Amino acid sequence: MDQQGMKEAVALAALEWVKALPSDSVVLGIGTGSTAECFIRLLPSIKGRIDITVSSSQRSEALLEELQIPVGDLNSVGELDAYVDGADEANQQLQLIKGGGAALTREKIVAAAAKRFLCIADASKKVATLGAFPLPVEVIPMARSFVARELVKLGGQPIWRDGLVTDNGNVILDVHGLSIDRALETEAAIDHITGVVCSGLFARRPADVLMLGTPQGVETLVAG
Repeated sequence: MDQQGMKEAVALAALEWVKALPSDSVVLGIGTGSTAECFIRLLPSIKGRIDITVSSSQRSEALLEELQIPVGDLNSVGELDAYVDGADEANQQLQLIKGGGAALTREKIVAAAAKRFLCIADASKKVATLGAFPLPVEVIPMARSFVARELVKLGGQPIWRDGLVTDNGNVILDVHGLSIDRALETEAAIDHITGVVCSGLFARRPADVLMLGTPQGVETLVAG
């Protein structure tokens, strides 16, 4: 099974997971990225079970609307039954690095509002220690150089993702060279830098369930 096949297999497993939720009318958070899009394209088959969705990016929202899946605003929806999204890296504790698609802040907000967070990815995203994938940090534009200097003090090598503006109107610094073996402490340290909007480190709110597409099938890890 190639990488695309693994993504499609794990997306199908995620669909079955959503179908097994106890609610008859699901309020569903939807993530961003290639694996999340595989999942989104399966949603018409359970459209009758979906009350409304909340998307973490304009790109995913556009795809949901194209498929005629109802999309709402988090402020009017309230708590979500579940959030389904991908990841750029995941460790054994189900802590994640996200934000390769620059939607990290909205992803973190939607994850925080969900009762359950299901992360779906292909097996290549599972790592022993987070940080080989550069950690995205969303930053207020006027603070970009200051935040970069502070990130250097933490041992990182930040690189401005030039030309990219997030859905929130901010910029991204991709932090290379980190070996994140204390993810909670690293997330807190970055969050405390003035000018940082959000980091792509999901340690304080990790996934509850991680599904990995492998050549042999889908492997499921559960928090705790």
